[in-house]
Amino acid sequence: MASHLQRFIRLCQYLQDPHLVAKFQQMCGVKGTFPGKATEIAGQEEEKLQNGDCILHSADAETGGLSKRKDMTGSGKTALMNQVNPVRDAEEAAMRSAHWRLSAAPGSGKEEGKEAACELSEQKHESRSTVKPLRKNSLTGDVGQEFIIENKFLFYLFTFGTELGNEMFFIIFFPFLFWNIDAYVSRRLIVVWVLILYLGQCAKDLIRWTRPASPPVVKVEVFYNTEYSMPSTHAMTGTALPLSLFLLTYGRWEYPFIFGLSLVACWSLLVCVSRIYMGMHSVLEVITGFLYSLLILAVFQPLLNAIDHFYLTHRYAPLVIVTSHVGLGLLAFSLDTWSTSRSDTAQALGSGLGAALASRLNHLLGLMPDPALSQLPLSAPPLNVALLAKSFLRLVLGVLVLLAMKAVMKAVAIPLACRIFGIPGDDVRTARQHAPVELTYRYMVCGTLGFSCVFLVPAFFSCLNLS
Repeated sequence: MASHLQRFIRLCQYLQDPHLVAKFQQMCGVKGTFPGKATEIAGQEEEKLQNGDCILHSADAETGGLSKRKDMTGSGKTALMNQVNPVRDAEEAAMRSAHWRLSAAPGSGKEEGKEAACELSEQKHESRSTVKPLRKNSLTGDVGQEFIIENKFLFYLFTFGTELGNEMFFIIFFPFLFWNIDAYVSRRLIVVWVLILYLGQCAKDLIRWTRPASPPVVKVEVFYNTEYSMPSTHAMTGTALPLSLFLLTYGRWEYPFIFGLSLVACWSLLVCVSRIYMGMHSVLEVITGFLYSLLILAVFQPLLNAIDHFYLTHRYAPLVIVTSHVGLGLLAFSLDTWSTSRSDTAQALGSGLGAALASRLNHLLGLMPDPALSQLPLSAPPLNVALLAKSFLRLVLGVLVLLAMKAVMKAVAIPLACRIFGIPGDDVRTARQHAPVELTYRYMVCGTLGFSCVFLVPAFFSCLNLS
């Protein structure tokens, strides 16, 4: 038993090692601009190319030291230095081949070989791009360090994957689902989202593990870099939302089982892997987030119907909704000092509060009723230009309304909260680090967005005959 436990601990230590993240990033073509010999050589090569010179390397100079490991003193750990990159290896093999042709070709052939090598060298550097993180750190304002991208396809793919767990995606995803697909499913999915984010962020504040060390990890993203990292809430939402969506819609809507299951797998895998690529999480943190979300779903998925029915029909539901969402927010803010995770927690709770109250109001007024059981399973209407145009128009107009309301409420909420609690409002970033200001701001803004998404915007659509 003890030996199994030790193996498990060693496995966890291996999966938590930041060098494993760095190795994966290198395999995907992400290179850091950390100080060191490799960076100096890269800079010299770039300078030579800018001067019109061609760089030719011998096989020894090109491959020497690529797979060396350097021992770290004290801890006995090893740092993976200059790991072999498959894309780079192919380029280097081509360069060595060109160099061999250059050395072997006599007379005019030497000039042809030199031209071929120069062309390969230029192609190698043109395929690279030096970029910075897309968004600065939300707490410190740090813009991050430059890094080199050698595989642009993977960069854009995993940037899209990580956006599937960010605020802007939720502002588009939930309204689209509510306005164009199924309000019944959307109400329940919002409950899942609130639970997942809340329990995930609270777990972070209790465990308090920091982000993977940099170096060796390249910080492709720095927006959440000051948060704790265990477990990955991106992995949690990226797993729980598609899986819960599949469980809620299969049998209610007609579509192939394999299609739904494939969507869940692709969505979850893309989000989970993207967090390692971005340098925000270790492999262990992503796996833990994945498993934690499955545990939460196993407990709460069977209760979603009861929760939704209570929200819609019970006489004390509004009181319970307000007190539970506000109380959970106060509890979360008491776990640790302020960080961006507080904002995400309050954002989810505020949105869930507004959406639940609006759903209650819709039910009382008889608006947006759920289809009768006799109408199930539902089938997707045939796609045509009119349907697509109407759906797209609803989404664009609705999101514009939400963004406008967000801007107005943001301009009002922070100065109001600062005045109420007697906190200087000259520096908005500093003011929001006070729990009363941040809670008030998030609940006012996100609560309004949730309420508007479920009640006000559909009413607006009815006035425009877009329902």
